[in-house]
Amino acid sequence: MPSLSALTIIILLCLFIYRYLIQPFFSPLFCIPAAHFSAPFSPLWILLIRRRGLENRTLLACHERLGPIIRLGPSELSVNCVDGGIRAIYSGGFEKHEWYSNVFDNYGVPCMFSMANSKPHSVRKRMISNVYSKSYLQNSPEMLRISQVLLYHRLLPVIESLAREGREVDVHELNFAATMDFINAYLFGLDNGSNFIEDAPFRKHFLALYYSRKTYTFWPQEMPKLTSFLHKLGIRLVPQFVEVANREIEDWCLSMCKGVETNLEAGGKTTNTSASPVVYSQLADSLLTSSTKSAPDDSFHPQDLTIASEMLDHLAAGHETSGITLTFLIHELSQRPNMQASLREELLTLSPTLSYKPASINEDQKTNLPELPSPRALDALPILHALLLETLRLHAAIPGPQPRVTPSIPSALAGYSNIPPNTRVSALPYTLHRNAAVFPDPLAWKPERWLEAGKEQKEEMMRWFWAFGSGGRMCIGNNFAMQGEFTVFAESNASGYDCVMFVELLLMGSWCRVEMKVLLAAIYTNYTTSVVDDEGIEQEDAYTAGPVGNKLVLKFARVEGGIS
Repeated sequence: MPSLSALTIIILLCLFIYRYLIQPFFSPLFCIPAAHFSAPFSPLWILLIRRRGLENRTLLACHERLGPIIRLGPSELSVNCVDGGIRAIYSGGFEKHEWYSNVFDNYGVPCMFSMANSKPHSVRKRMISNVYSKSYLQNSPEMLRISQVLLYHRLLPVIESLAREGREVDVHELNFAATMDFINAYLFGLDNGSNFIEDAPFRKHFLALYYSRKTYTFWPQEMPKLTSFLHKLGIRLVPQFVEVANREIEDWCLSMCKGVETNLEAGGKTTNTSASPVVYSQLADSLLTSSTKSAPDDSFHPQDLTIASEMLDHLAAGHETSGITLTFLIHELSQRPNMQASLREELLTLSPTLSYKPASINEDQKTNLPELPSPRALDALPILHALLLETLRLHAAIPGPQPRVTPSIPSALAGYSNIPPNTRVSALPYTLHRNAAVFPDPLAWKPERWLEAGKEQKEEMMRWFWAFGSGGRMCIGNNFAMQGEFTVFAESNASGYDCVMFVELLLMGSWCRVEMKVLLAAIYTNYTTSVVDDEGIEQEDAYTAGPVGNKLVLKFARVEGGIS
């Protein structure tokens, strides 16, 4: 008669065989093409792909081989289609996966981007969406003043000095400096925000901290329970210096929040538009007036940390995504002098232009600064518009998957029904933007595709254009989507899309018009750019993806015959 221990082993072995070798054959997902032979039985394959930084290109190859929906693991799918794909997932009540909160919470407090549930997300969205709306930004005296000061007192003097002295510069770092100063000034006011453009030592220190953490997000994001368990045993999968870097970045953001609060308490609401902390004040006032019932998640966290968590998420998203996009766009333009000339010819049709005359600007006083062209005028420039769209298509700053979880009732995706609850499903811009049937010659950077396309072709391209996602967690409607480069996107929205990933869409969308367009217009009205060192310019395979080498070295030159 077998012993009790032998029976236990036999039972456990039978359970293992059933769970991992027999049950997968009866899963509703078994009929979906597997990206790898092991996918129905184990998530190990896709975890290894992610750990090695190969996910985006691997999923593209698998979708090209197997079709619009593939199985990545026992309970995970990837889709690469619009109808029955991103529309169903991101406009169909699929909640965010815990993947977001595992990394994107700050101070241990959820921000809008990391919130898993729709209700608190919707409450938070309503608190601040108006200050990022089209009408607000286009008529904002704060945004106008911020743009004038940052362009004419910080960025253009730096570029002018580089051009006159013939010095090269890492424009990737300079882009991050400009975009960080822009978003921080809008969050906290110019007086309380950053000055990365002029303070190179702190800029380099901060960016070193920021990027030191990047390669260590895999463990807490994909394997949080294992990471936590091993940490309790004294085994660190994430080095301690990452925690130190996180704390320093959080402390820096919190210090700006406290600086704003101190100023507001001392003097009340400022009348100085450049000093006005637009987003901070909007969120603080909304939290103060909201009831516990209307904002259930906020009652569990101190208000100062709730605000700081939101501000940190905005400054991170606002500087990194825009900075990456600018780098790839400038790199493409720097290889095409003729296209620079065409863009400059278009920019000189603005009234007023963004011509920079150093001798006419008082460096000691921020008064009588040159007027800027209206945001509406910048939005109406077709070449500038096309350059941005094509860069966002081919070099989306966030090309990686956006994981969601299927709801409590079975779902249908890409022609397959009975998808069980709690299945992880994702789509990604990287694969959607490389559909050759929609974007001929998809690996080539061709801004002309947006200029030459007919109405139907452009609408189809915009249906597949997913640089900012889509989704049903929230909808800020056409007021937001109709801004500049999203006019066609809004028209597509009318047939079924909502807006998603609020912070990324909000910041990337609004700042594409307000920030990136004005920066590009200011640069290429006055200067040409040429490549000095673009080694490592190829884009990373990651969720947020900049250049592999994390640099782009250029030279600026004054436009021949330009104003000096």
